[in-house]
Amino acid sequence: MARELLGCRLVRMNRGKRLVGIIVETEAYRGRRDPASHAYRGKTMRNAVMFGEAGHAYVYFTMGMHYCLNITTESPGEAGAVLLRAIEPVEGVEEMKRNRGQRDDTHIADGPGRLTKALGIDGRLNGENLATSRELYVETGSAPEQIGRSTRVGVSRGAERKWRFFVEGSEFLSQGRPSSGGPRIHNYARAKRRRRGVVG
Repeated sequence: MARELLGCRLVRMNRGKRLVGIIVETEAYRGRRDPASHAYRGKTMRNAVMFGEAGHAYVYFTMGMHYCLNITTESPGEAGAVLLRAIEPVEGVEEMKRNRGQRDDTHIADGPGRLTKALGIDGRLNGENLATSRELYVETGSAPEQIGRSTRVGVSRGAERKWRFFVEGSEFLSQGRPSSGGPRIHNYARAKRRRRGVVG
């Protein structure tokens, strides 16, 4: 599912406005077999949505300042979710920039916290059914030509697992560094364009 979501369109209806981004970066998290997962130690009030039906939003607050959006993927009773790490804004871009409090077109939603802030997603959407919701849902898109893979970002356990997936060459990827200590994999396309004088 972490691969299959790449290229799909994430839609957020916020205050009557349609905000849309193409999903370009994801990470997979499992249950008790994944020490980096919130579900590793079992079901709690915080992670209960992860143990529910597939296709629901699992939204959690982290670091005292950011919300992160995940999509559940498993059968009831078995935990699993895909973290959405970055999107390419395609509709409602000006509204996303206002939500972020910025004017330029760079770094609008290239990270889990930036993504949720740009789209106006918070804990009220935790548990939202993405198949029936009118506020948050996923539309089909075009499959990427090339998909990259790496270890996940910011995890200390389960760091060897290559469960981070991203659209190769996208200039909208997050700024994280894979936990294995590899090089940053974001914004290569943007860097090339900057050298040609296309972007600032």
